[in-house]
Amino acid sequence: MIDLIIKNARIPQGDDTILTNILVKDEKIAGFVDEITMLDAKNVIDANGNLTIPGCIDSHTHFMYQGFPHRENFLTGTAAAATGGVTTIIDMPCCSVPSVRSIEQLETKLDICGPQAVVDYAMWGGVTGEDVREGWLHNVKEQADYGVVAFKVYMTPSVPTYPRVTDPEMYECFKAVAKTGLPIGIHAENFAMCDFYVNKYKNEGRLDGPAWAEARMELAEKVAIELGISFAEASGARLHIVHMSTGIGAKLVKDAKMRGIDVTSESCPHYLTLNYQESMSKYGPLAKIAPPLRTKKDNEEQWNGINDGSIDFIATDHAPYEIESEKHKEGMNIWTSFPGIPGVETMVPVIVSEGYNKGRISLSKLVDILSTNAAKHYGLYPKKGALNIGSDADFTIIDLDKEWTIDSKNMVSMCGYTPLEGMKLKGKIDKTIVRGNLVYQDGEEGTLGKLDNYDLLFNNPDELTSGEYKVSYRKDHPEVIVDHVKNIKGIMVNPGFGKFVKRQQIMKLDKNIKF
Repeated sequence: MIDLIIKNARIPQGDDTILTNILVKDEKIAGFVDEITMLDAKNVIDANGNLTIPGCIDSHTHFMYQGFPHRENFLTGTAAAATGGVTTIIDMPCCSVPSVRSIEQLETKLDICGPQAVVDYAMWGGVTGEDVREGWLHNVKEQADYGVVAFKVYMTPSVPTYPRVTDPEMYECFKAVAKTGLPIGIHAENFAMCDFYVNKYKNEGRLDGPAWAEARMELAEKVAIELGISFAEASGARLHIVHMSTGIGAKLVKDAKMRGIDVTSESCPHYLTLNYQESMSKYGPLAKIAPPLRTKKDNEEQWNGINDGSIDFIATDHAPYEIESEKHKEGMNIWTSFPGIPGVETMVPVIVSEGYNKGRISLSKLVDILSTNAAKHYGLYPKKGALNIGSDADFTIIDLDKEWTIDSKNMVSMCGYTPLEGMKLKGKIDKTIVRGNLVYQDGEEGTLGKLDNYDLLFNNPDELTSGEYKVSYRKDHPEVIVDHVKNIKGIMVNPGFGKFVKRQQIMKLDKNIKF
């Protein structure tokens, strides 16, 4: 007997679609058939003719629960992912106490966060300047052997537990990661440039929102990418530019690929749709991110970069903070507020609406940048990111015609803000299926309003608590966290359903550049 039939699924075939019925057995895709009248199945889900693509992947999230339980936890974060059609997230190593730079630290994070997850999750490994200075680079190979998908370094400061790298330290990291065959992702902003101009504009008395973007200027990203490309060329490392924000960045990546250098890049929906002049003037700290929002010209150049192969896939850099203590606390300004916004819940709908439905990208490109390319790049393919027999039965089902408006008051992500506020979209997630299980259903009440025990939201050990948590609003008002979870609709599984996914293989994307 088949475990599940997903009937009336419109699946992609290149840039066309066909209507089919998908068979699922033991959480894997078991086949595709035209007729199901003679088949027995334990469950049937009707896709209603909606577009059904391989489960989408957000390969750049910061769910900061461990050490920062007042921020996004793994339950609210993965519930937001499911609501947004994301079936697998890949979480960063930096925003936890301690940060993840060894197997022991990785297992601590998995033990704390895993019981909260409702979609599947993989992990980035960590390496910092401190690891170079202290002789801890042996942890790189050990993390790779454990199953992390890539390694992250910061050229600018992130959090105190994750020190930035100097230029020579970054080169040492490149050489260490190159030996593993895995990508090394860099936050590409030149520290000296950013630090100098932030202090310059502060001293000049600027407090306007756009000042943040102008201080962390395009040139700071440009020279950082150029240095990363030079280090990749010298070391043989697989360079990945995370959250690339500029059009010139896409051009640099394209040129490097044409020269045969192993470099890839990702962009984010906000770098494709928002500009700093409008968004930072309107929202101030609520639109503050690093790298910052750029210009309308950069928006269009990045869409071009997606189509010519300079930008390989989309991620979000999902990193929301608590408004009361970290964004709009009394006395805070554009310089002292924390940089980060949500994104995992809106990534797929924004790219569907502003990309595919508006004719900026083809259907095959949509599937590549939201699912397949990230799965391949991070060694999860074909377990993830594919509609192959034997692949995990992960599906994102999209009603391409449904129109709706982003409203932060109704968002699942536990932050209450987004610079995408009020954006009108066409295309909404109808269902999210992970390993043959219905995880999200639009319009349903779901499971999270009636859990037996909400203590899993507060299992962060006291000894791993950050200073930021101690002065947070939610520390003194934990009922806000519980109430938020109780109000989440549409999640059809219980916390802990999501599974940790180790890297399956080492795989590289093809360098397909269009002229």
